[in-house]
Amino acid sequence: MTKCVGYGCGIEASLKAAQAALEEVLPEIKKVDGLGSVQRVVCGGCLDFKVVVKLPADKFGDWEKTKFAPEEAFLGKLKGIEGISIVETQTYTLEEI
Repeated sequence: MTKCVGYGCGIEASLKAAQAALEEVLPEIKKVDGLGSVQRVVCGGCLDFKVVVKLPADKFGDWEKTKFAPEEAFLGKLKGIEGISIVETQTYTLEEI
């Protein structure tokens, strides 16, 4: 998961720019072997823009070997957006129960 946090005035412009950055890399994300889904989450209260990429556990290692491409390019784009103060990644499991 990629998470970025915006701040202050102009957050709408920052979110639009983050969405545009996601749309630029989305075709590459969709090529990830075993891809299950891609979700974008925006929290208006805490100003988070999150991207969740879900794939089976047995495919994770292969994607990890590619440094989660295109993650590096996407993170670089987010870090260059005025109004985004924190850019971080997180790995976790997500299962329907």
